[in-house]
Amino acid sequence: MRACRILLGIALVVTAGILAVAQSIPAQAPPLHVLASNGVQGAVTQIIPECERAVGHRLDVEWGTTASLKQKIESGEPFDFTILTSEAIDALIKEGKLAPDSRASGPRVGIGIGVRAGAVKPQIGTAEALKNTLLHANSVTYAAAGASRAAIDTMLNRMGIADALKSKTLLLGGADETAAAVREGKAEFLITLISEIKSAKGLELAGPLPQQFQSYTSFAAAVGSAAKEAEAATKAVKFLTGPKAAVAFKSKGMQPVS
Repeated sequence: MRACRILLGIALVVTAGILAVAQSIPAQAPPLHVLASNGVQGAVTQIIPECERAVGHRLDVEWGTTASLKQKIESGEPFDFTILTSEAIDALIKEGKLAPDSRASGPRVGIGIGVRAGAVKPQIGTAEALKNTLLHANSVTYAAAGASRAAIDTMLNRMGIADALKSKTLLLGGADETAAAVREGKAEFLITLISEIKSAKGLELAGPLPQQFQSYTSFAAAVGSAAKEAEAATKAVKFLTGPKAAVAFKSKGMQPVS
């Protein structure tokens, strides 16, 4: 009986906690529709609950590559705010899709090599070591339309191994697909943003690209020019690019705005 009373007490405490969190966000407040890059998914997911409490609205986030989300915005998909690469944000502001005054700079992140958790980490510390590792790899994957695609193609061309890797490279849709390919053994290495590798289940970061091949992707956020919840979206943008979000970004290998 005593054990039952203890379990009942624990259940009541947990239930009370859940209700307290739920009640902190007004039931009548509509959710904010967010379009966000895969590159910030791991960090932003960590702080969504705190952000929701701060702005009083739930966040309904649609993740994807910057390229695919930019197309959705240009085609007229409704949304409240977006987090994309800085270049995409600036382009959308020029197109009149985003409110210029709402723009806020976010973190930046470099490119790395990911492997399946527990696998032997390859030698990639120098240009020659990375070249040899890629040439001897059974298979490699990266996102066809990912933010790091252009830098990866440039690196392979500079190494002179682009043609040699074509037959064993899996170009896939995005972060989920490429991570799954490595996790399931379909690809030996993943080349992508470090934040995506550190956020993927079952993967580990082997290391960043050598400095001569390194390229950094910067992110920014802005409110949609036709946002229905512009005031709340503006608060969310400030929160997700502010000091409280910096810890989450750092945990995923990103460099927050100083």
